[in-house]
Amino acid sequence: MRSYWFGDVEDGLCTPSGGDAHAKSDRIRLIRTSMDTFVPPDWELAVACGACRDRADYIQKLREICFAAAERDIQEQYSGKDAELLQMVRTLDEMDTVINLLTERVVEWYQIRHPTFTRKYRKTPAHILVKNIREKSRGALSFVAGEIERLSATRTELAKAVSGRANDVMPNTSALIGGLVAARLMSHAGGLSDLCRMPASAIQVLGARTALFAHLRTKSPSPKHGIIFQHRRVHNAPRECRGKVARVLAGKLAIAARIDHYRGVADPVFLESAQARIDLVGKGNDP
Repeated sequence: MRSYWFGDVEDGLCTPSGGDAHAKSDRIRLIRTSMDTFVPPDWELAVACGACRDRADYIQKLREICFAAAERDIQEQYSGKDAELLQMVRTLDEMDTVINLLTERVVEWYQIRHPTFTRKYRKTPAHILVKNIREKSRGALSFVAGEIERLSATRTELAKAVSGRANDVMPNTSALIGGLVAARLMSHAGGLSDLCRMPASAIQVLGARTALFAHLRTKSPSPKHGIIFQHRRVHNAPRECRGKVARVLAGKLAIAARIDHYRGVADPVFLESAQARIDLVGKGNDP
């Protein structure tokens, strides 16, 4: 028996399938066939089956089914538990970019008014620098500096929301590296389902694209870590141990992402063993 969207064909007889375009799109998802025995359908067979009147009607109904299937796929994509988190962390990254660019522009603007300021600001934290500019300036410059401060405050609240949301969506991954870093990992991977399919070696250098391509092009040293360097377990480790810590942490993160995707709940036994293993490597006591 051969199955198509419009019906089942067996021994020259066709049994039409019922339902609307959405039902037929669901039917297509359930059809399984071998390409060795697959026979492409044609509009004449669909007409003989009673699914359509002519070729134009066949194309119109097939078009409606394709739209129904696309609509279903989009709904499934946006109904995922990580869909909102993905947008939140990408918004956070965009806010970081905007804040940094505006801060640089305000500093250059302030230097025009105070040329002697050039050498004084380089070691000053950005938020203190912007605050000083706002307090010591007048007019539009003070107003723009104030807007940067308000945007920074909004960014801080969004970062807290991202971390909290990541703890719900990725409890095991967040427990290992923190909610904010876990969310950034997921964002660079493209989603939780994409992250859970990545090998540990890819997770280890996720976010180090520039260094990785430089290694491939110029044979420079390969990167030992990417986004996971933001976590204290990696950047606080002795320099000679960082690569090993990053490798072990990435291996545990690969397992944690799979648990988060397929179970969605924290696994205390796994987390305890993973934390112990990472701590052991970080102290240089790994056998």
